[in-house]
Amino acid sequence: MLVWTELSQVPADFGPSVVTLGNFDGVHRGHVAVLTQMVADARRAGVRAVAVTFTPHPAQVHRPDEAPPLLCGDEDRLELLAATGLDAVLLVTYTLAFARQTPEEFVSRWLVEHLAARTVVVGRDVRFGWKNSGDLSTMRALGERFGFDVEVIDDVTPSAGADPAGAEVPPARRWSSTWVRELLERGDVAGAAHVLGRPHRVRGRVVHGDARGRDLGYPTANLAQDATGMVPADGVYAGRLRRVRDAAGAPVPDGAPDRVLPAAVSVGTNPTFDGTQRRVEAYVLDRDDLDLYDQEVVVELVERMRPTLRFDSVEELCVQMARDVEDVRRVLDA
Repeated sequence: MLVWTELSQVPADFGPSVVTLGNFDGVHRGHVAVLTQMVADARRAGVRAVAVTFTPHPAQVHRPDEAPPLLCGDEDRLELLAATGLDAVLLVTYTLAFARQTPEEFVSRWLVEHLAARTVVVGRDVRFGWKNSGDLSTMRALGERFGFDVEVIDDVTPSAGADPAGAEVPPARRWSSTWVRELLERGDVAGAAHVLGRPHRVRGRVVHGDARGRDLGYPTANLAQDATGMVPADGVYAGRLRRVRDAAGAPVPDGAPDRVLPAAVSVGTNPTFDGTQRRVEAYVLDRDDLDLYDQEVVVELVERMRPTLRFDSVEELCVQMARDVEDVRRVLDA
């Protein structure tokens, strides 16, 4: 999949194309359903399939104090978008200057002139241009003017798709990033995985912590505070740690030793030790020989085992940690 971050990177002869717009935070099952159908339609028509998306999220620019936590960073978002079969993604740097374009300026320059859009795929609630002044009727009018079709996608709900794991389908509600955030706020990572179509992930560099885990016999990989991906409610989780880049920044290839490892993941402030900083740290089961410092890893969260607890002694904590490891092992083996 081609990734462009500036219009100048789009080849002059690119197109024709089918284009869709969106933030695609989390690339959940609703996004995937729309994008895979769009890709299939583009293949049949012999044109390219392109998504236009934004970084940072527009809410972070217009309402930084109210912006929701992002489900994933740009790297994960692009990786997940590529899996849908898209030919290209135009990752637009969202600024106030960009937001001041009129709907006509945005469509004519970005969609028509550079992407040669033959079809533009949007939701019924699409808004674009200065102060969100453009809507579906605006897009249709511009389509007639510039010679592209407008395809409207209705909300995709659980009842419209099959659950690959055979899980019970929840009451009809459209797949959405908001739904995933609500689940993660409760620590329901299994429910979030149902909406995402995959385990929720947090990506970051492994940094030095307090070394308490190593002293207790459970050395943990601590993720840096700038890790991407919404951190769920405090607690202990069953999960997996995937090594992405080594300490030198080189990609860790598929099939490399110790690339994907089972882990017990702790999210919280370590209240037993009066901690104040929320952390994500992963103990790789039965391994005390790993040197993960400065490596980039992805922590995938499978199931919440329990909430964070404060223990009266280190001994009580160690007993519970041993139970947690066995509980995590059972979940992952299942």
